[in-house]
Amino acid sequence: MTAPTSPPRAAQAGPAPRRGATLAVLCAGMFLVLLDVTVVNVALPGIGRALGTGLPALQGVVDGYAVAIAGLLLGGGALGDRIGHRRTTLLGLALFGAGSLACGAAPGAGPLIAARAVQGAGAALLLPGSLALITALYPGRAEQARALGVWAGVSSTALPAGPLLGGVLVDSAGWRWIFLLNVPIVVAAAVGVRALVGDPGRAPRADVPLDRAGTLLAPLVLGGLVWTVIAAGHGHRAAAVIAADASVAAAAGFAVAERRAAAPMLPGGLLRAPAFLGAAAIALIMNLVTNGILFVATLELQQAGHRSAFTAGAMLLPMAVPLALLAPVSGRLTARYGTRLPLGAGAAIAAAGCLSLLGAGGDGGYGPLLPALLAVGIGDGLIVTAVVAASMRAVPPAHAGLAGGFNNTARQVGTALGVAVFGAVAGPASLPGEFASGLHALAWASVALWVAALALTRAVPNR
Repeated sequence: MTAPTSPPRAAQAGPAPRRGATLAVLCAGMFLVLLDVTVVNVALPGIGRALGTGLPALQGVVDGYAVAIAGLLLGGGALGDRIGHRRTTLLGLALFGAGSLACGAAPGAGPLIAARAVQGAGAALLLPGSLALITALYPGRAEQARALGVWAGVSSTALPAGPLLGGVLVDSAGWRWIFLLNVPIVVAAAVGVRALVGDPGRAPRADVPLDRAGTLLAPLVLGGLVWTVIAAGHGHRAAAVIAADASVAAAAGFAVAERRAAAPMLPGGLLRAPAFLGAAAIALIMNLVTNGILFVATLELQQAGHRSAFTAGAMLLPMAVPLALLAPVSGRLTARYGTRLPLGAGAAIAAAGCLSLLGAGGDGGYGPLLPALLAVGIGDGLIVTAVVAASMRAVPPAHAGLAGGFNNTARQVGTALGVAVFGAVAGPASLPGEFASGLHALAWASVALWVAALALTRAVPNR
């Protein structure tokens, strides 16, 4: 890894209070992005009743957001490297706010899924933009790890806040307010970014052309793949075939576009770097298992167990709270011992806990879910900062936006596939026997994935 260059003028190390305020504003933006991954889960049964839709469309409400983030993150990071991450962060806030408003006004499942995709497009600009601004703001290795730990800790509070806030809003004001509440927060965050993050001047890769074809085709590849899994899992063969064909065609076009692009979205050198790919694979596995379990646990608690949205949200806290509390600890461990210790410990703990899902009966029981929720929360809390640090350190500073985008792309691909695969394997909670069998299969699959993540820790540099 080359030595870091001087940070952009807007991110130069200034007075500690100003740097702290800037970090706080950037963390607030990330909080919103990640809140909307989790806040919607406890609202799904209410959305289904209000809009008269079934499980496949509810998976679409979650995955419309995740697919847009995953498919556009690389383009968002690359765009920030060219026009400046301050600009892309502000544009991301604007799109996220507009999408949130449209979600709150959506008259049906189709418009809601489309509005969620607009939210996701905004998030795809916010995630890599904020990470690049933070790494420039704190250029030193140790202080950067600590800052990333603060970022991960604050943004990870979205996991406990999401189910609880969603439960309160759904039970009191209705599901639409889980989206409408974003709008004033977005406005405040945009004002903060404009006031605290000055114009950095010329972007580091301003002269490099953007890979427009790759940026447009990437979300089509992933969207087709996710809808193939959802449709096939629910027996919609014709829709699955159409989605699969679209995904394959888009993938072929993406491969051709990347070979012809003057500055491809995915530079070949990065794709041949084991450290870069290993960190991305661990991030993907983490989100796949975590959000898959979160999705089926919500169905178990609310649809099978007939609990209120708030009660179900409170029962998900054993996953959420350790993640939020341990993310800063992961930053300190990474700064002191390197990345492998927190990554390996987190994967091992999560793997052990997922075995408890073998006791799930599909009857809404909480006991078998609790150890898995707790262990995955602890594992994620140890992994989350270390895996971001590993990814950012695997590339030169000029590719900071791309690295942040790729790592978060991997996480959101995991989220989208986790909801699609876990929902398809478990099936509807209204069929307790089939649902329980699906949960047992998912227990073994989850353990296998965490073991794979543990093995991948050897690929990342221990620095």
